[in-house]
Amino acid sequence: MPMERTLVLLKPDAMERRLVGKIINRFEEEGFKIVAMKMAKVDKKFADKHYAATDEQILGMGKKTLDTAGSEAKKIFGTDDPRKIGETLRQWSVDFITSSPVIAMVLEREDAIAYARKIGGFTDPARADKGTIRRDFGKDSILQANREKRATQNLVHLSGNKEEAEKEIKLWFG
Repeated sequence: MPMERTLVLLKPDAMERRLVGKIINRFEEEGFKIVAMKMAKVDKKFADKHYAATDEQILGMGKKTLDTAGSEAKKIFGTDDPRKIGETLRQWSVDFITSSPVIAMVLEREDAIAYARKIGGFTDPARADKGTIRRDFGKDSILQANREKRATQNLVHLSGNKEEAEKEIKLWFG
């Protein structure tokens, strides 16, 4: 099979908790080759590009949060409008990614995108499967992050599909 590339971003909480080596080792143990890597302090303008979201994606984030937070969502966000919740979550993500340096990596293997997502685990570390990065090293939950009015600190960003991976690799590495 041809090699595929994906972007993995080690977020500020991975950096602050000194988990970078463990996370990189996990990917390498699973057969990923690191093709490119760089550390960066992200500014707001760049973060807005990284977290560029369509209306559909913003709506999806809001709906996912409503599914997770349930009746508590209206109390947390002051609304039950999934679009407004999604917009708030996007802003929290921009604030978080600009709070500390991050490491961007291009990883390569036969099924890089799907397998990186499998190794990374479900977005919410509290609900991720054992053996995934987010479950093994994470300490956060979507509900707790929402209560504290901040982005979920889930250690890694993983490209969701081939189109997103190509866009993100170009954004981060030119």
